[in-house]
Amino acid sequence: MTEKTALTPSTHTAPPARFSHGVRKGNILQVAGQVGFLPAVEGQAPTPAGPTLREQTLQTFANVKAILEEGGASWDDVMMIRVYLTDTAHFAEMNEIYNEYFAGLTVAPAARTTVYVGLPAGLLIEIDALAVLD
Repeated sequence: MTEKTALTPSTHTAPPARFSHGVRKGNILQVAGQVGFLPAVEGQAPTPAGPTLREQTLQTFANVKAILEEGGASWDDVMMIRVYLTDTAHFAEMNEIYNEYFAGLTVAPAARTTVYVGLPAGLLIEIDALAVLD
């Protein structure tokens, strides 16, 4: 039986509750919802990348990527991405950023975007991902 392994890259703080930033079991890797926090600084509270959707989205992608890499995966292994926005007015801009970011992928992952208003103040986007490794 394959063991389940928790993934916390050095760029991330320890989770604030009993969950993992990512988990890999066998060839399945699930990245928990990530937000646009800058890389962790010892002894400091997490800080959002910036006030704009672009800044936070790019940092969120970087945070998801760090967990994928910690588990031995890449964006090419991602089968599904779920995006949670806090404002319906951000859909077009997020799609533009998303298309630019993933322009180099041969096959884009399946994706779902929804509006969720429960993120902490100042955060505009959350992204999770499911990867299947060869």
